[in-house]
Amino acid sequence: MPGLSAPADLTLAGLAADPHPVLARLRAAGPAVWVPALGAWLVTGYDLAVAVLRDARTFTVDDPRFSTAKVVGPSMLSLDGAQHARHRGPFSRAFRYDQVHARLASSTRAEVGRLVAAIEPRGQAELRRAVAGPLAVAVMAETLGLGSVDPARILAWYDGMVAAVQAEAAKAGSTKTGGAGQAGAAAFAELAASLREAITGPGSLLAEVSGPLTEAEAISDAAVLLFGGIETTEGMIANALLHLLSSPAQLGLVLAGRRLVPAAVEESLRLEPAAAVVDRYATRDIRLGDAAVRAGDQITVSIAGANRDPAIFGDPDVFDVRRPNASRHLTFAHGPHYCLGAHLARLEAQVAVDTVLTRLPGLHLDPRHPSAPRGLVFRKPPDLRVRWSPGGRGGS
Repeated sequence: MPGLSAPADLTLAGLAADPHPVLARLRAAGPAVWVPALGAWLVTGYDLAVAVLRDARTFTVDDPRFSTAKVVGPSMLSLDGAQHARHRGPFSRAFRYDQVHARLASSTRAEVGRLVAAIEPRGQAELRRAVAGPLAVAVMAETLGLGSVDPARILAWYDGMVAAVQAEAAKAGSTKTGGAGQAGAAAFAELAASLREAITGPGSLLAEVSGPLTEAEAISDAAVLLFGGIETTEGMIANALLHLLSSPAQLGLVLAGRRLVPAAVEESLRLEPAAAVVDRYATRDIRLGDAAVRAGDQITVSIAGANRDPAIFGDPDVFDVRRPNASRHLTFAHGPHYCLGAHLARLEAQVAVDTVLTRLPGLHLDPRHPSAPRGLVFRKPPDLRVRWSPGGRGGS
């Protein structure tokens, strides 16, 4: 490949464990680096990431290799241009800030309260599966008209789809799916059956979009909304709590002034995006710095790398809830594929963090259990085990 290439010993496992030192070295070396383990040009700088994400004509998602499309079929996530607008448009109104807060703020607060009340007397819990995941499942189920479905079933579908997408992303263009792919297909088939029932529900979101879209299209779009709304929101909440509990001084600032909760969530989004990379495919030959990208090449934009670009964010590896430009992060992407559910995800994360800090006094990480984030595509702590003082007084 003409251009800078990453070290041959750079592995997917290494990137999944702790990518940030590697990303910093690659960013310093050049704006786009060929990574053999990914089979892609890896973009790690902020400005180039914005340029790639903004230019859907040159850097498209509409490619047979796009991992999510292999699992759920064509959707707003894997289409560009007029087709992308046609799929996304019918859903847009429901995910506006005013609509999200009018329809879902009250139920989100109630669900967080219920989940925290269930663990409050225990003095210890694993917060990813006790609060973050169940909240994300409940909110997306309500949004898509799946409120009558057992949350455990939805979580099983989600786990199968996540495993399949991650397996596809790790294959660097292979067409073989293996066990994870088969499980993902089965999970999607079960989800699709429930979504077909939701489409017929009076006043449901899917009923509203089923006119402009075919049933199959509405189901594929709903699947990616469910998939993204659970996976990334669970990660957002877990990562934000991890960052706060790992930074006593920053936690103290937030406990002293809860108005800083939104800022803490934004800074956590910057420091460790739950979706660490996004893939694009070149539609023509083009140069990215010294890299001679050919039509058809995969370009993987490292959101994690761009969010720690020192040209944009001073002391980029530091968690600072008072960072003035934290909201410039690219965690929700940029351009035509900017995350449709960004307002909803922020609502969930802010309510969850505020409630957990208020209701669980003396909250701290359980030192017996490691909690570092992991993951190549989706990054979050596998377990977030914490302890607190049951019956104590919460924060102000």
